[in-house]
Amino acid sequence: MTGLRILHVDDEPDIREVVELSLGLDPAFTVKSCASGGDALATVAQWRPDLILCDVMMPVMDGPATLARLRLSPDTARIPVVFMTARAQAREMEHFKSLGATGVIAKPFDPMTLATFVRRQLHTAGISALRDGFLQRLRADAIALASCKSALAADPADPGAHDQIGSFAHALAGAAGIFGFDLIGAAAGALETAIDKPAVPAEIGRLLDTLLALIDDEWQRAMVPAGNA
Repeated sequence: MTGLRILHVDDEPDIREVVELSLGLDPAFTVKSCASGGDALATVAQWRPDLILCDVMMPVMDGPATLARLRLSPDTARIPVVFMTARAQAREMEHFKSLGATGVIAKPFDPMTLATFVRRQLHTAGISALRDGFLQRLRADAIALASCKSALAADPADPGAHDQIGSFAHALAGAAGIFGFDLIGAAAGALETAIDKPAVPAEIGRLLDTLLALIDDEWQRAMVPAGNA
């Protein structure tokens, strides 16, 4: 399901819970948590995040060591990493940035503004650099939504298909516009609204077709070589 993928790494379970709740206030974010640098490296291999929030002080593999390992692989070298630390004096912050961190969040942080700060860090990292990865996941979402469409054709009242469509639409409505896919975001929002209220199956089908067509248009446009655009 497409959303802005945020991986949070901290050995303290209470902090992980607070971060998940804080970022959960923003519907565009999909959050996964890890308890160690080693767990984070294993997770990144299977679930590529758009940004990593990483505690500095952790046993075995601390934040800087985790960042260094990420930078060794071409597949993970460009993932933005933001350190979270109580050691947020100017000298330490400059040191962390010299290691390649995109930014630093001082602990204790304000849970109510964490999502806004993370959005700002994504823009600092360069949304355009993340857009291609988002488009790939968008294509995968379209395949899943097409499967839901087939399920609805067989049974217009299928609750599982309705729930899946609603979840995908919710994620896309929150995230697509950030990457410049405004029409997709608007279409997803309309589909989410239709799913959330009693709507005739034909209306849901029409809105789903519109969303799928818009995703396909963006995908086809991305496949055109730059010189032929």
